[in-house]
Amino acid sequence: MIDTSLTPGPRATRGARASRTRADDLRRRAVGLVRTLPWIGFAAVLLLPVGGFLLVAVSPRLLGQGDAWFTWSPFQQVLSGWTARALVDTLLVGLGSALLATVVALALAWLTERTTLAGRGLWRLLLWALLLAPSYLESLGWTWLVEPQGVLSRVLGQDPAALRALVFGPAGVIWVLASRGVPFAYLAVSALLRGMGREFEDAARTHGTGRLGTFRLLLPILAPGLWAALAIVFAESISDFGVAATLASQGSFPLLTGAMEQAIGTFPADFPLASAMGWLLLTLVALALLAQRRSMRGRSFQILSGRTRPARRTRLGRRGQLAALTGVGGFFLLALGVPAFGAAAASLLPSGGKVSSAALGLDNFRHVLHSTEMVSALGYSARLAAITACAAVVLGAVAGRALARSSGGRAGRVLDMLLLAAIALPSVLLASGYIFTYNLPIASDLGIDLYGTTTLLVLGYLAGALPSAARLLSGSLGQVSDQLLWAARTHGRPAASAWTGAVLPLVAGSLVWAWLIAFCGTLLELPISQLLAPPGQEPLSVAITHQLQGYDLGAGAAMTVLVVAATVVLIALALGALRLLLPAARRMEAVA
Repeated sequence: MIDTSLTPGPRATRGARASRTRADDLRRRAVGLVRTLPWIGFAAVLLLPVGGFLLVAVSPRLLGQGDAWFTWSPFQQVLSGWTARALVDTLLVGLGSALLATVVALALAWLTERTTLAGRGLWRLLLWALLLAPSYLESLGWTWLVEPQGVLSRVLGQDPAALRALVFGPAGVIWVLASRGVPFAYLAVSALLRGMGREFEDAARTHGTGRLGTFRLLLPILAPGLWAALAIVFAESISDFGVAATLASQGSFPLLTGAMEQAIGTFPADFPLASAMGWLLLTLVALALLAQRRSMRGRSFQILSGRTRPARRTRLGRRGQLAALTGVGGFFLLALGVPAFGAAAASLLPSGGKVSSAALGLDNFRHVLHSTEMVSALGYSARLAAITACAAVVLGAVAGRALARSSGGRAGRVLDMLLLAAIALPSVLLASGYIFTYNLPIASDLGIDLYGTTTLLVLGYLAGALPSAARLLSGSLGQVSDQLLWAARTHGRPAASAWTGAVLPLVAGSLVWAWLIAFCGTLLELPISQLLAPPGQEPLSVAITHQLQGYDLGAGAAMTVLVVAATVVLIALALGALRLLLPAARRMEAVA
C-alpha cells in the first residue's frame, strides 16, 4: 500500500511551479539588467553634460557661474531684447517650415504612391539625397548665387539685391528648412498612403463626390501621418544650426541656435544665457510632440482590415502628367538643382571681376588641392569621420542587440528612452553641454582634461551618431536568433568566427548603411565641429564657412563640390562591394 501522506497535492504542485516561474522570471530580468546596465550608463554619460549645462540656467552658483543658488534672470534676459526676437523668429520659422514641408510632402506622397507619375524611383532617390545632405550645403549654394560678388553678380554684371534680400530673409530661411524637412514628412505620410485601401475613395465616388470632396474625406484618415510630419519638421527646423549660421546670420535674421552659439562664443562665455535658450529649445520640441499626442487622443484610425482592397493608381493623362512632372521637378530644382548649380558655378569662376564662359576653369580646384589648409581640413575630418563611424557601428551593434533582447523589460525601456532623448537633442545644445562640462574646474581636478582636444570632438561626434546607429541596428540584430551562434559553436567554431560566419552575412547590409550614414553625417557636420574644434585644427565644415566669410567663394565652393562628389563615389563603392561580397540570397535585401 502506497503512503500518500508525503506526496504533494495539486495545490502544492501549482505553488512550486509558480515559485519556479517567478524565480526564472527574476533571474531573466537580472541577467537582462546586468547586460543593459553598461549601455544605460554609457547613454547617461552622453546626456549628463547636457543635464549639467541645463542646470546652470537655474542655479549658476552650484556650477561656479554666478552668485545665485536659484534664479530666473537668464530666462528673463532671453525674453527681452534681441534674444526675444530670436525666440519669436525661431517659432515662426519652425511653424512655417513645418506647414510648407507637410503640404509638399503630402503632394509628393500622393503622386508617387497613388498615381502613374513617371520616374517615381528617381524622385524617391532625390528625396534620399536631400535627406543625407547637411542643411548648410543648400544654404551655401544659395549664398554663392546671390552674394554681392557671387555667381549672378559676376555673370550678369549687376547686383541681385532684391533676390538676395529674399534669400537672406525669412522666406529663404523657411524654404531651405522646409525643403530639408520634406523627406521626413514624406516618410511619415507615404507609409499611410501605401497601406490605405481604395474602399473610401470608391464609396465617395459612388455618392457622387468629386476629386476635391474625396480628398477632403481622406484627409482626416491621414491625420496621424500629417501630425507626425508637422511635429518632426518643426523640431528639426528649430534645432537646425546650419541655416542659422549661414543664411540667417548674413541676413540679420537671428535664430535661437545661432544666438546660443554667440552666447558661448563671446568672452567670457555667457553659459547661463545659453542654457536658458537650451531650455526654450527643448520646451518648443516638447510642445510640438505634446500637440501631436493630444491631437490623436480619443480618436480611432483603424482603417486596415481583412477586407481592405489594394488601391489603384490614378492614371494621369498627358496634361496631368505634364503638370505633375512640372511641380515635382520644380521642387527638386529649387531644393537641389539651384544650390548645386550655385556651388558648381562658383567653383569654376575665376577670383574676381565680370566673367564670360571662356573664363571658366578649374583654377579653384587646383588652388584647393594645393592649399595646405583645405587639404589638412579634409584629411582631419575624414579621419575623425571614419573613427566615429567605426565606433558608432561597433557600439551601436552591441547596444542595439542589448536593446532588442531587453525591449520588454524595464532596463530596455530606460535604454530606449535615453537613446530617443539623445536623438531629439539639438546638436548645438549637445555641443554646448560638452563645452561647459569639460571646462569646469572639477573636470581638471578629476584628471579629465578633454576641453580643447580632438578626443572631445570625437566624443561629440559619437554622441550624435551613436543613438541613431543603435536604433537603426536594433531591428536587424533583433531578428537574429541565438540558435545560429549555438549551431556554429556546436560545429567547433570559436565565438568570433561563429559571429562573422553565421550572423555577419545576415546583418552586413544594415551595418554598412549605419557606417555610411554616420560617416557622411560626421564629415560635413557643422555645429559640433564649430563649437568643439580644438585650437589649431579646423574640421572641413568650419574651413568651408571660413572661406565663405573671407569672400573666397571659389575655394569654398570647389572644396564642397569635391567632398560631395567623393562622398557619392564612396557610397557607390561601398554598396557595390556589399553586393559582390554578400551571398546571393542576401543581396537584394542588403542593397534595397
